[in-house]
Amino acid sequence: MSKNRVTRRQFLSYTLTGVGGFMAAGMLMPMVRFAVDPVLKADAGGEFIPTKQKAADLTSEPVRVDFTFKEKDAWYESEVTNTAWIYKDDSGKIVALSPICKHLGCTVNWNTDKAHPNQFFCPCHFGRYEKNGKNIPGTPPPQPLDLYPVKEKDGFILLGKAQPRTEV
Repeated sequence: MSKNRVTRRQFLSYTLTGVGGFMAAGMLMPMVRFAVDPVLKADAGGEFIPTKQKAADLTSEPVRVDFTFKEKDAWYESEVTNTAWIYKDDSGKIVALSPICKHLGCTVNWNTDKAHPNQFFCPCHFGRYEKNGKNIPGTPPPQPLDLYPVKEKDGFILLGKAQPRTEV
């Protein structure tokens, strides 16, 4: 036994501190986990999203393809619809371009500018892109359109996450 005896007041103080700390930890742990869990969760990168576009139906003319997927932002899950312009290039390779203009984020369309046919055109600030997505010098867009990675499965096109590119 120790020669220093614990007084009633010290015993009560130690006991209340311990119980209070235990209760505080019990309340804080779920809150900390709630805040940190989405950050620690592994990202499912590299997923390809199926589209309704058949690879056999593609030609050299770009086709607008809408595709829908579920996106989870922390605890909120929503259904998102994106678009791609898909075509086959001269070598027969499937090319999928993002329709988001690199100038201010407007949506580009294919072959809608009568003065400049067979180009992607952004109506917001008259930005133009060549068919391969390269920005035309002298127009507002500073970079080429983003490129979607493409896979083919069971005759249908699957698209990955759009990748920015600096050169074509």
